[in-house]
Amino acid sequence: MPTLSVVNFNIVCATLGGFIALFGLVSFLCKEKFYLSEACVYIKVVFAEIIFSPSAANLIRPLEYALGNQETLGTITLYFTRLVLGVQLVIAGIQLPSKYLKKEWKALALLLGPGMAFMWIATSLLVWAFVPNLKFVYALAIGACVTPTDPVLSNSIVKGKFADKNIPKDLQRIVIAESGANDGLGYPFLFLPLYLIKFTLEHGAGSHGNGGTAVAMWFYETWVYQIILGVVYGATVGWVAKELLHWAEDRKYVDRESFLVFAIALALFITGTVGMIGSDDVLACFIAGNTFTWDANQSSDWFRIETQDDSLQPTVDMLLNVSVFIWFGAVCPWNMFAHNNVIPVYRLIFLGILVLLLRRPPIVFAMHTKIRQIEQWQQALFVGFFGPIGVSAIFYLYLTLDFLRTQIVVDGKERDDAERLGEIMYIVIWFIVICSIIVHGLSVPLGKFGWYLPRTISAALSDTRDNDPAPFHIRESERTSQEGTSGVESLVDNHQIQAPRPLYRIGRSVSRTIRFRDERPHGTANFERETEAGQERDIEISNT
Repeated sequence: MPTLSVVNFNIVCATLGGFIALFGLVSFLCKEKFYLSEACVYIKVVFAEIIFSPSAANLIRPLEYALGNQETLGTITLYFTRLVLGVQLVIAGIQLPSKYLKKEWKALALLLGPGMAFMWIATSLLVWAFVPNLKFVYALAIGACVTPTDPVLSNSIVKGKFADKNIPKDLQRIVIAESGANDGLGYPFLFLPLYLIKFTLEHGAGSHGNGGTAVAMWFYETWVYQIILGVVYGATVGWVAKELLHWAEDRKYVDRESFLVFAIALALFITGTVGMIGSDDVLACFIAGNTFTWDANQSSDWFRIETQDDSLQPTVDMLLNVSVFIWFGAVCPWNMFAHNNVIPVYRLIFLGILVLLLRRPPIVFAMHTKIRQIEQWQQALFVGFFGPIGVSAIFYLYLTLDFLRTQIVVDGKERDDAERLGEIMYIVIWFIVICSIIVHGLSVPLGKFGWYLPRTISAALSDTRDNDPAPFHIRESERTSQEGTSGVESLVDNHQIQAPRPLYRIGRSVSRTIRFRDERPHGTANFERETEAGQERDIEISNT
């Protein structure tokens, strides 16, 4: 006898598939008409998941998927974010022109050096100021997690109709390059305070070393083994993969489907292999993606040009991004924002606002004259504001929680200060991520609406109609061809048409066109009369 099977697998499949299908029905309208990028979609995803999360309807139960173990749930989230970042960063590297990192190293050095350092220190100072009874070295660890800009949410200003119409290509590319590179370069900012916490605080309980040991480990484990090895490995794998694909494609060994999915397969391979050796897989993926387009023997950007009209990579990318944000909505500690022993909710709100305002805009504005892609101060403010915090911050959060739980231990148990730091990070970083998703996701459509709305209201409420076209009449008249005019020579007999008032959209009037026919002894002429913003012109469209 058939019975209902409301199990976790069925619920997850129904939720994910239903949302993607329903959004797909209006996706063009949202993205191209209302400038709602994927970031805005993620806002809807996150808040839709609140309804189904354990805090509300309790349909989506991530803790049950992890067999009731919080550590296992954290591990699932960590690996999920690694997967999404790996695929996202390989695709981001391929999107850049050939040898882009080499050509634009000066601008990237500013953004990845002084830029990231300022974002790290500024955020850490704010956390230190707002979280009660917090040592500065703990604040440095929290600030490091939200220092990298997120490549997923950055798509709101580098993809779609808004970006094509308003953002120069050079500016789009530098944003892509920065958001891709700084995700992997967050390791040095994070592990310096973590090693200091391990070896210097609480008298180094549970460890054997001192401050010198912390600095030494930070140098050879973080810089050499994670950063440098990740760059070398990513560049090597990216170059070898490019040569192999060239070889197979030249000999017609690879079919179209395998060719198109090659970049995603490369991302999975690098994520897995670099993860096995414990190096920086996020940075390796981005380097491999850009190295994949370095081609001296073939036309530049060979793979990117071959796949630019293909929708497979963006489709897989979109599915992964929506899935990870659905997961975020389910695992986010919504109740803990208002009920915790770490920080009052009013302080948490001010902290989130100030981080978005002071973390990135000041340093980008200060350096914009040295970055050729940022030509105006308005662009500097725009790029400075759009430094979103998202998937990469959650990745570093759970990476840190894993380090605290496994590396800073006393007698097999997590050290008390490490446990408290983990609780603070869990609340503060999740809240900042939610703030960034909302603010950066809605900034573009609200900014466009706010820019045009006052002009539209002013035009609609104006007492005068000076800009409206005056009514005109089509009546019998005769004109001789000797006048040499190119307009209408004779109009239709005894017929009057009044031009309709122009329609308005946000910003300006929409042109209206009237078609009419002129009967002449030597033939019939068809005309279009266009009316736009009070200006009229007649265009002859045929003469029979």
